[in-house]
Amino acid sequence: MGDFSIQISNKLINQLAEGNEQPKRRAKKTKPKVSPQSKADQAKTRLDAEKPNPAAELPMQPPFFFPIPPQAAASTELESIKSVVKESEKVLEKLELQEKNIVHEVTERAKDLREKEFKIPEPKPMPCSSYHEAWMKCYKENIGDPLKCSGFVKSFQDCARRSRQQVNPEEK
Repeated sequence: MGDFSIQISNKLINQLAEGNEQPKRRAKKTKPKVSPQSKADQAKTRLDAEKPNPAAELPMQPPFFFPIPPQAAASTELESIKSVVKESEKVLEKLELQEKNIVHEVTERAKDLREKEFKIPEPKPMPCSSYHEAWMKCYKENIGDPLKCSGFVKSFQDCARRSRQQVNPEEK
């Protein structure tokens, strides 16, 4: 099997030499023995407790009159508590109304900011769009003879050249 080693310390040797016996574990407390006769007595008392008492089965009749509790002190306390509760409810309603107004205001501001930030730019009008429409219309009307539209095409070409020169003046 396995190899084991035992180490003996000076403290262990001194304890064995002096004969000091110190128990490592606490001693168990023994339970006192109960005689069989006392067990029988306990069983009888248990059975007696379980038997219904015929007097206990009869319903208890309430008294004919009840003592009147002091109402004055309790009612003043209740009134003060009710007034505090009503005031708290009024404050709560005001706060809820303020919250609703603030939420509405914040959502409106958020919509405005979103519209300003993500606003779609206005499209720039296409230069020479009238000339473009004119030559397209001419071509549609004169499908068989497109040379009749050469004047419209020439004017569109000149307009396109001018607009390019305005955007990029260094080109010639």
